[in-house]
Amino acid sequence: MTNSEALQRRAQELRLNGLLAHWSELTDAGWVAELVQWEEEERSRRSLERRLREAQIGRFKPLCDFDWSWPARCDRAAIEELMSLEFLKTCSNVVLVGPNGIGKSMLARNLAHQALINGRTVLFTVAGQMLGELAALDSDSALRRRLRHYASPDLLVVDEIGYLSYSNRHADLLFELISRRYETKSTLVTTNKPFAEWSEVFPNAGCVVSLVDRLVHHAEIISIEGESYRLKDAKEQAELRAQKRKSKKSARP
Repeated sequence: MTNSEALQRRAQELRLNGLLAHWSELTDAGWVAELVQWEEEERSRRSLERRLREAQIGRFKPLCDFDWSWPARCDRAAIEELMSLEFLKTCSNVVLVGPNGIGKSMLARNLAHQALINGRTVLFTVAGQMLGELAALDSDSALRRRLRHYASPDLLVVDEIGYLSYSNRHADLLFELISRRYETKSTLVTTNKPFAEWSEVFPNAGCVVSLVDRLVHHAEIISIEGESYRLKDAKEQAELRAQKRKSKKSARP
């Protein structure tokens, strides 16, 4: 394929019909390649902006600012390997387990953003919000539509499973969603509860064992241990304020 043919193919993919209609007249025009490139870049930018809005990732601290020395236990190599997005190619799941405030949501948002900028479809949601929304739907058709919404992205991130207790109805809905995505899409879950304690999150729900079984099959499970970053930041801010007050006091005549 010649350079001209390759450029024409790109213009066809962009559906630049006006340009294509006069292609024979523009074969030697140097500005055509630049115009096609501008259009490709602009559409790519708008596509990324749209997918970012739809993904609902929100604001987050970039991975380069993560303090790897703070957690008592965190497999940095495993996290960095996940950032290569190989797990999406095999439709594998990811489970981040650890106490509150240790950085699970930050890591999940970074993985979601990495998937987005590599052209994947992503949806980030909080477990309580998603399950509450699904449980409130009062018609089968509305529920099926919403389940399709959560089942369709290449990567679904369900944040904060374990912070609340849920009814059997919520457990059944999460089981249905995980089952729909099983071995066809990747799901990333953050939780502050080990799986042995999920019966406390979904008390009396008969599907918990099957839910966990489908979630962890073909999954990368990463445990993070340590004290809360938020507690660490609060202590540092308190110390900084105390130092400022002490400096002001000593500076007084």
